[in-house]
Amino acid sequence: MSMIGSSEGFQLVSLKQEEDDQSSETDQLSTEERHPSEDPAPTQMSRQPSVTESTLYPNPYHQPYISRKYFVTRPGAIETAVDDLKGHVAKTSGEIIQGFWLLTEIDHWNNEKERILLITDKTLLICKYDFIMLSCVQLQRIPLSAVSCVCLGKFAFPGMSLDKRQGEGLRIFWGSPGQQSLLSRWNPWSTEVPYATFTEHPVKYTTEKFLEICKVNKIHAIKPTIQHHYFGTKRNDKK
Repeated sequence: MSMIGSSEGFQLVSLKQEEDDQSSETDQLSTEERHPSEDPAPTQMSRQPSVTESTLYPNPYHQPYISRKYFVTRPGAIETAVDDLKGHVAKTSGEIIQGFWLLTEIDHWNNEKERILLITDKTLLICKYDFIMLSCVQLQRIPLSAVSCVCLGKFAFPGMSLDKRQGEGLRIFWGSPGQQSLLSRWNPWSTEVPYATFTEHPVKYTTEKFLEICKVNKIHAIKPTIQHHYFGTKRNDKK
């Protein structure tokens, strides 16, 4: 009876010897295939030149794959939104839209919101549009007769403010900021703010179409009788 673990019936094999035999056979074959008149030449490794190129973009929104995260850039999305709003305004008030813009609204707590701005002969409309479902969520109407002032310029913040931003903004007043209550100033969801602040949408530089409808400097002349100012767009920091 053979016992488990017994070495009986097994032969020891030298691995080193087999490796030596294989190497010798390989050397023999390579020697026979080589022409006897040829001298063995040293092997040289050639390095290919680098073909990669790295480019830094000063504006990241020039890159199409970054702008795709905005649903407004989907083909036909902005056209569908404008057609829907034109039909809704014509049906409810009988007015005709004279111009529209795609902008970023900045509320009194410095939060950004995507908005469509529309202007008729009598009304300024600020629309919150869902570009996923292609439907209007909220429409704010401000009579042009109530608009008292339009400010266009660089953003300006209090010196002690920790929340600042760069760039150019547009602020439209339809009431006096002094009449705003203290509660509405501190409330981030307040709808009693008598002004609206806008800046350019991030997709401005993606196409020529968005380049035209995302400019804030074309809206300051919405009405010749409105008082226009060209100084810093400043907000009071309540944080």
